[in-house]
Amino acid sequence: MGSGKTSTGRILAKEMGYVFADTDEEVVERTGVSIAYIFDVEGESGFRQREHQALMKLLSKNNAVIATGGGILTYDENRQIIMGHKNVVYLKTSLEKQIERATVSDNRPLLIDADPALKLQELMLTREPLYEEISTIKIDTDQSAPYEIALEIIDKLG
Repeated sequence: MGSGKTSTGRILAKEMGYVFADTDEEVVERTGVSIAYIFDVEGESGFRQREHQALMKLLSKNNAVIATGGGILTYDENRQIIMGHKNVVYLKTSLEKQIERATVSDNRPLLIDADPALKLQELMLTREPLYEEISTIKIDTDQSAPYEIALEIIDKLG
């Protein structure tokens, strides 16, 4: 959360001549409601199921950069599916930067009823090992803008 996945993904796709897709945007498009609404009505587990369906649809695209929600790997089936892909990029962001970036948006359902710093720390402790395990490319995003990050990814892709 707050790593710049969507901004960087859009730039990366453009630079590579690929299409860009975002699982969160796909969920909203398919349901016609906001992610916050899905969390309110169906809870996180309902959202994760919808996110999985979106992922499956988006993975069928050729030459695509797909940005996923930060918690997508907490759903075991998603983790196994994503692990099977050649290039998985982890945009590694410090807790301090996540707090700085994520708290400026009101579109963060997991942060609505919680102390943002404590919740982000909890999420990071859960999610970071999953990203470390499956990523083929790791990029530190703290000191870089999305365009610089996209160029670094292209460089690492060879």
